[in-house]
Amino acid sequence: MKIGFDNEKYLRIQSEQIKKRIAQFGDKLYLEFGGKLFDDNHASRVLPGFLPDSKLSMLMQLSEYAEVVTVISAIDIEKNKMRSDLGITYDEDVLRLRNEFEKVGLYTGGVVITHYNGQSSADAYRKRLERQGIRVYYHYTIEGYPHNVALIDSEEGFGKNDYVETTRPLVVITAPGPGSGKMAVCLSQLYHENKKNVKAGYAKFETFPVWNLPLKHPVNIAYEAATADLNDVNMIDPFHLEAYGNIAVNYNRDIEIFPVLNAIFESIYGESPYKSPTDMGVNMIGYCMSDEEVCCEAARDEIIRRYYYALGNLALKGNNENEVNKIALIMKQAKLTTEYRKTTVAARERKEQLGGIPSAAIELQDGTIVTSHSSSLLGSSAALLLNATKHLAGIPHDTKLIPQELIEPVQRTKVEFLHGHNPRLHTDEVLVALSLLSNHNENCRNALAQLPKLNGCQVHSTVMLSEVDRKIFKKLGIGLTCDPVKKKG
Repeated sequence: MKIGFDNEKYLRIQSEQIKKRIAQFGDKLYLEFGGKLFDDNHASRVLPGFLPDSKLSMLMQLSEYAEVVTVISAIDIEKNKMRSDLGITYDEDVLRLRNEFEKVGLYTGGVVITHYNGQSSADAYRKRLERQGIRVYYHYTIEGYPHNVALIDSEEGFGKNDYVETTRPLVVITAPGPGSGKMAVCLSQLYHENKKNVKAGYAKFETFPVWNLPLKHPVNIAYEAATADLNDVNMIDPFHLEAYGNIAVNYNRDIEIFPVLNAIFESIYGESPYKSPTDMGVNMIGYCMSDEEVCCEAARDEIIRRYYYALGNLALKGNNENEVNKIALIMKQAKLTTEYRKTTVAARERKEQLGGIPSAAIELQDGTIVTSHSSSLLGSSAALLLNATKHLAGIPHDTKLIPQELIEPVQRTKVEFLHGHNPRLHTDEVLVALSLLSNHNENCRNALAQLPKLNGCQVHSTVMLSEVDRKIFKKLGIGLTCDPVKKKG
């Protein structure tokens, strides 16, 4: 994979910046973490070299200063809201996140249930957490939030919320997903700390958009595509421009809420520590690109990937037409079409040559395009893995790695005993077969050894793949797009 991001530099200068912000306020800093603390696959796709757990690794450098407080909305608990990427509910993800933090040695504080209004599901969840020895706090719905500053900054507003007990100078506020109420938790804590004469501050760690890249930079445009379902829009920060005469990029929600935040800061402190929403951020990611063109290319691929992902959801669920239209407009503004993706062109050409047989293509790290198609034995994605690894291992294309007499019994089991409709082997089944054969077959052994070289490669399929195949490509680090065509059989 071509590297365009200096991860070591990022870990170093990002942790230094957070230390400076702690010192700016004195006793305590509440740091709102936007996006994912780990498993940040979007960032790793658009900034090749950024590791999915980079932000967690950065926090580990601050572990002696930090504790993590997790936030979940009572509304999300009641609705059993799911994380679509993991297939688990937000309430389960809170426990998963805490376990992951504790595994790497980060101190975990309490859990805050926000938007609380007496929901019985929230009460039951609180009891469940408390049985595990986890401290739980309620933060209530405040009428008119965030615009009714007089009520918010009163004993009937933030004053009604439970005060979250913390012991470290850096308090990281995170959540399973957006809309959980992280910012309100930070502001509520500032209110309570001020009442206790504790000097505390607030900062925001939002990875995207990157404030010191141009508004229409591919990396920032890719963020708009990634959040098309949330209707986020990148904007020039007008407050920053007015205060400093410099252009900085932010997004609509932070810009819209800044006057309210300023009023709340002034109400709590007597004056606001910030002149713009960009000032609130501590993001140093824009200083760490080592090869901008590599990042631009990766970001363009991500924009197209998001478009195909939205098209696939539209084909399956039919409820996200606005998202599809927005990403299509973003692509037009970026002067992109799906033909920019070489694998899309190659896969479709292969399909056309074969009279409509489902096909796939992969672009390897050296730019080589390898294609495949479905057969009676293998699906196109399984065949693609075999073709790609054979090419990388220098094995002749017509060499059969998995003999037909081994495949056919598996197919019979799938159809006769497991009542499946598709006898073709999937990617996971092909990899298991290769593994079994590798003990006695040098070609299979050499083909398997090539799998790490697929990390960062791009694949396109002319049909939507099964969940199994999608997960295998994801685990291999392959960027996948699919035409919104349902597979037959």
